[in-house]
Amino acid sequence: MKITLKDGSVKLFDNPMSVIDIAKDISEGLARMACAGEINGKVVDLRTIVSEDCELNILTFHDEAGKAAYRHTASHVLAEAVKRLYPETKLAIGPAIDTGFYYDFDVEPFDRDALDKIEKEMKKIIKEGAELERFTLPREEAVKFMEDKGEPYKVELICDLPEDAEISFYRQGDFVDLCAGPHLMSTKGIKAIKLISSSGAYWRGSEKNKMLTRVYGTAYTKNADLEEYLVHLEDIKKRDHNKLGREMEIFTTVDVIGQGLPLLMPNGVKIVQTLQRWIEDEEEKRGYVRTKTPFMAKSDLYKISGHWDHYKEGMFVLGDEEKDKEVYALRPMTCPFQYYVYKASQKSYRDLPLRYGETSTLFRNEDSGEMHGLTRVRQFTISEGHLIVRPDQMDEEFKSCLDLARYCLKTLGLDEDVTYRLSKWDPDNKEKYIGTEEIWEETQGRIRNVLTELGIPFTEEEGEAAFYGPKVDIQAKNVYGKEDTMITIQWDAIIAEQFDMYYIDQNGEKVRPYIIHRTSIGCYERTLAWLIEKYAGLFPTWLCPEQVRVLPISEKYHEYAKNVERELMNSGIRCSVDERAEKIGYKIRETRLDRVPYMLVVGQKEEEESLVSVRSRYLGDEGQKPLDTFINDICKEIRTKEIKKVEAEQ
Repeated sequence: MKITLKDGSVKLFDNPMSVIDIAKDISEGLARMACAGEINGKVVDLRTIVSEDCELNILTFHDEAGKAAYRHTASHVLAEAVKRLYPETKLAIGPAIDTGFYYDFDVEPFDRDALDKIEKEMKKIIKEGAELERFTLPREEAVKFMEDKGEPYKVELICDLPEDAEISFYRQGDFVDLCAGPHLMSTKGIKAIKLISSSGAYWRGSEKNKMLTRVYGTAYTKNADLEEYLVHLEDIKKRDHNKLGREMEIFTTVDVIGQGLPLLMPNGVKIVQTLQRWIEDEEEKRGYVRTKTPFMAKSDLYKISGHWDHYKEGMFVLGDEEKDKEVYALRPMTCPFQYYVYKASQKSYRDLPLRYGETSTLFRNEDSGEMHGLTRVRQFTISEGHLIVRPDQMDEEFKSCLDLARYCLKTLGLDEDVTYRLSKWDPDNKEKYIGTEEIWEETQGRIRNVLTELGIPFTEEEGEAAFYGPKVDIQAKNVYGKEDTMITIQWDAIIAEQFDMYYIDQNGEKVRPYIIHRTSIGCYERTLAWLIEKYAGLFPTWLCPEQVRVLPISEKYHEYAKNVERELMNSGIRCSVDERAEKIGYKIRETRLDRVPYMLVVGQKEEEESLVSVRSRYLGDEGQKPLDTFINDICKEIRTKEIKKVEAEQ
């Protein structure tokens, strides 16, 4: 039996061997570090028997799949600890995730004291060092096994498995869990653990199901790495937009208004207004014309577009089709409306491309379990646009949409924080889509060529396309590692047929146009959340709700401070004067806490010589400057949207 290792070396064995025994043959040190194996590209358990020639990679904690096996084992230890301490608990699922692991339990919520108690029990289990043993059962026996243990969620999972699925379990001491693996050889392999938090989570993510208690934890091979992660976690908490955005009075939410319906406060409105004016001006420079369309429409419109059949569950429907003569729905997107702007007059091939832009308020009936701050909401505003183009213009216009999106990301300082994904249809579920296989394969291929030509690294994902066409999704992660789509650009060669859209070509014939659905900056609320977390509230000056605060050192200089404020405001700078009867040191500290990028201290000398003493988050004490000089400098910084490095202590 010939085993080819990751480094290209070859090991020969006379008899079948387990992955862990092969690891021991290579090195006892490697075997101690081994978390899983990879045979011909497939991740397997260390207990897997290798019986034929193959390529084998021994996975350690330094490999993503190895790390997942390590942390998955930690989740089983968590489950065992909970069952020991709270025997009536019902087990749901417990996977590894990017930041560690979690387990869902049907039990009353845990407070911090309970988590500490569970963590102590986990350490006890790890010290006991029980070996993990894998075994399988036929379906009926597996169901009965879990029924006898009183685990209804496990029974449901077994029943939902494909008929030909192998149903496997892992035993560690007296504890047994339904699991496909892979796992470590024993609990003793876990070196450093920490339970992070507890929250609610619906069974299988559906609000129609019972709310369970989800416990999050993490695990590392070294205490030093765990401590480093916990420090990082504290930084994350400081950056979490859901916390920081409220502290900075950027947004709030109110139960009586509704989940997923945030209220933007004056600070938040000013940031969004600044972004919106910038985007609308930039789009106009790039040849877009603006539309303004209704927030709702009759169901007839969505039936033509296909949204009624493919997206109705995600819409807010007003009325009952069985009772009401007319049923309306709040718009989940703007495209069908803009098509009728196009259809209002006959178009020639010379009129294309037509680039329609709209700052659109949209409504989507998201699951309540998905709601989070500003990133997942039910009403939001988006920089939406639709380009009506000739087929021969499609590639270049698609490139121009990508160029606009990348320009926006770079200007905001977010271009290095994103990944690109070609979202394709799922050929095994064709009923979810409209159009022929030939159209889908052609359009996906053309997007792939565009991305390759532009040198943009990208991944491909089946089943993530819109029902009418493939798209490029620009993805980003929040501070907790959850990925969301920030910007999307969709290729549509199908919808024009349904709306009878056409243009007259050079031969006088009617021809169907292609359509690009796109955003330039995406959803303003989600972008705002992203910016809060990226900059920890220390926004670039051009985005700050308050850019300058004037601090008179005593009441005698209030009039001069007001004159400085007036000059700043006349130059378009957002500013205020702190006229409180407080010491100047206190005012400076307060201004820092409010994350204002510049403060101007004014007293006798400043008034006599038309100066300001400048303090900034960038350089600290910048000394005295003529007011005109400061205004010229900050206006240039704002105009160029400069992103300065924060160096001064905050």
